[in-house]
Parts: sequence; C-alpha cells; structure tokens
Amino acid sequence: MKSKALQELVKQIFSDTKTKAQFTSDPDSILSQFILTEQEKRAVLTTHAKLGLITSDSQQLEAAINPTYTWHSPTP
Repeated sequence: MKSKALQELVKQIFSDTKTKAQFTSDPDSILSQFILTEQEKRAVLTTHAKLGLITSDSQQLEAAINPTYTWHSPTP
C-alpha cells in the first residue's frame, strides 16, 4: 500500500472493533477521517465490496488494493 493514511486506515479497521463496526455500517464516515486521495477511497470501497474488507487478511488486501490503486493513479 502506498500512502501512510491508507495503511493507517486499514490498521485501524483491523485493530479497533468500534471502527470496524462503523466502517461496516457507514464506510464514508470512517474514510472521511483520513486524508486519502479519491483513488485510495475508491480502492478501499471496491476492495470492501469485492472481498469484504473486514474479513480479508492483509495479504488479500494488499493484492487487491495495489492493482486497484495503480489502475486509478494518474500516469506521469
């Protein structure tokens, strides 16, 4: 995962049951607490929709988020 904010978001979702429950019921309320690019937000929401972010392990997440993040990143 590229950004510290994205790493922190995933870490908090996995380590804090309150955050995990809130993310499950209202992902935008948690996403708004982190300084994420639109591409990162889409990657998290897409991964959550496809894999169930809460039930995925970190290797599944990294494998899913990295390509999604890259696909949505602007090319230099």
